[in-house]
Amino acid sequence: MENPFALLESRLSNIENILLDIKHKPKEDLSNKRYSIKQASEILGCIPLTIRNHIRQGTIKAERLGRKYYILHSELFNSFDEVKSLKYKR
Repeated sequence: MENPFALLESRLSNIENILLDIKHKPKEDLSNKRYSIKQASEILGCIPLTIRNHIRQGTIKAERLGRKYYILHSELFNSFDEVKSLKYKR
């Protein structure tokens, strides 16, 4: 008769290897990641018009490429630290 715990042990070792791979996987470099106004509004939980207003006011710095605005990852989250909630600031 086969050891009933052998199957469990092999599965656990497989799961352990997967977790170690995830742990040692290099993190994504977000320093140069840019978000569109729509993506930024989804991240912050507000409407795109609110993001545009904050860009006009200078609360959020954005780059204009063609007709669209793009916000750097660091600028988006640094501005979020300065203003407690972009969603309900009045």
